[in-house]
Amino acid sequence: MTNEELSRKTKKSLAAALKKAMETKKLSKITVSDLTAECNVNRKTFYYHFTDIYALLKWMFEEEAIEVVKQFDMVVNTEEAIRFIMDYVEENKHIINCAYDSMGNEELKRFFYTDLYGIIWNTIVTGAQMYNLMIDEQFTDFLANFYTEGCAGMLINWVKNKITQDRETVLQNMLLISRVSIPEILKVKATQGSLPEICGNA
Repeated sequence: MTNEELSRKTKKSLAAALKKAMETKKLSKITVSDLTAECNVNRKTFYYHFTDIYALLKWMFEEEAIEVVKQFDMVVNTEEAIRFIMDYVEENKHIINCAYDSMGNEELKRFFYTDLYGIIWNTIVTGAQMYNLMIDEQFTDFLANFYTEGCAGMLINWVKNKITQDRETVLQNMLLISRVSIPEILKVKATQGSLPEICGNA
């Protein structure tokens, strides 16, 4: 086994220990010693791989969900990607709730923000290329931030049962917004640079 394979195995073992601990403890109450004892490794090994438990949690989310989502063509396979995200969130609801209770809504959103932003930014750029549209980087950044904020907040609210709609309705609403609004916004921006007049305001 190579050093890289051994390191990955250790990280996965620590992530599994963290998941197990989060079933019974608040995130703020879990210690590095709890995890190293569960994995039968020393503290030095933990800190060789992660700066703290939050870094391990972020790696776990990236490894199990974010990196998988990045493999989807978000323009062509939007539904499959969103279904995967919702499946992951549902299967790991206790972990996300545990993280929410320790970190709070805004902190948890920031936790996911960079990775979600990267996925959405790529989706916008790919969509613009598909329609042969020239979109300036500043607007792409604005649009990516706008949708990232909405997606992150929506997923957290869904986990916390703040959204009363059933899973399929939430999914279809997200699909409708992503499939209809993003292409139309890009087309309008590329051809006019401003939104058309809304009927009744002309």
